Amino acid sequence: MKASVQQQHLAHGLAIVSKAVSPRSTLPVLANILIASDDGRLRLSATNLELGITCWIPATIEDAGAITVPARTFQDLVNTLTGERIDLTLDPRTQTLNVRSGSSNTDIKGIDAQEFPPIPVPDLSEGVSLNVNDFKEMIQQVVFAASTDEARPVLQGVLLNIKEDQITMAATDGFRISVRKGLLSNPVRQEISVIIPARALTELARIATDGEQMLTMNVPPGRGQVIFHVKDAELVSQLIDGNFPDYRAIIPRSYKTHTVLSTPAFLKACKQAEIIAREGNNVVRLNILPGSDSPGVVEVSAQSEETGASQIQVDANIEGSPLLIAFNVKFLREVLDVIKTPSVALETNQNNTPATIKPIGDDDFVHVIMPMHLG
Repeated sequence: MKASVQQQHLAHGLAIVSKAVSPRSTLPVLANILIASDDGRLRLSATNLELGITCWIPATIEDAGAITVPARTFQDLVNTLTGERIDLTLDPRTQTLNVRSGSSNTDIKGIDAQEFPPIPVPDLSEGVSLNVNDFKEMIQQVVFAASTDEARPVLQGVLLNIKEDQITMAATDGFRISVRKGLLSNPVRQEISVIIPARALTELARIATDGEQMLTMNVPPGRGQVIFHVKDAELVSQLIDGNFPDYRAIIPRSYKTHTVLSTPAFLKACKQAEIIAREGNNVVRLNILPGSDSPGVVEVSAQSEETGASQIQVDANIEGSPLLIAFNVKFLREVLDVIKTPSVALETNQNNTPATIKPIGDDDFVHVIMPMHLG
């Protein structure tokens, strides 16, 4: 292989694929990035066998070829090069890649590309077309609610269901549930229901740039994989096998108190309360007080033996009974962070039953949050 490439293109491509490099593996090749010529471009790939990312960057190819090189060594080197042009030359006999830029000349020992695990190629004609911006927003509004507990792998994923022209994504860690719905421009012939690792969706949102209009999702039958294709990149992920909890049964169907607050004001109050609450057990109390002749108020308070106490009052329109209820303040902040509407509704029943958070004017998103014990 002999190729030349712009430093900024190579650095950008390495930043995209490096997130799939395996930091700890018994297979040395999984700590490497595959560099290969591909139809007049340079293809970069990395995989940890659960997640694989490939991207294509512009290059001038003189001789075709492929090599895998240590990801960290190569990325750190490219990031330090100041010349605009980088020349890559492979010695196939010694499996060494020569990297030359300006006055810099470096040889990096690699591993034969034949040892790199094959990354599946999607059949784009069979894929589901998704609007990039809409899908990224859907990911953002559910992925934070997925569990990080490795003992419950199913909850580390996001349930994605597509039926006709309806797409629904749901995530839960057992303490909260985030559900987001959307519409497809082209209905699907067959229903799709898969559990995708939350980490894979986070990486997809990172590599799918806002300038792109559409991405294609492909679920090859019988392979337990999902492949996402955008203009110059692909992400392949293993699916999670298992039964996702029936989250619909947990979403409250009614409420006793309906509280409407300004989203920015509620978020600001939670952030201030978290400064005190994080030193204790992250508990924040909401004292929901309807007004008799005027709009009500929600008192957001936190207390910690080490740090002190705080109380913030937020004006609210409240219908129903007064209620004192406690939540994990981090959970409240994270959901308010992804709500785009100016106002938000908090629907509650009792201090020991799930509460619902909904954006006012957006029926496609619902979040359920379990209260904490009032000590």
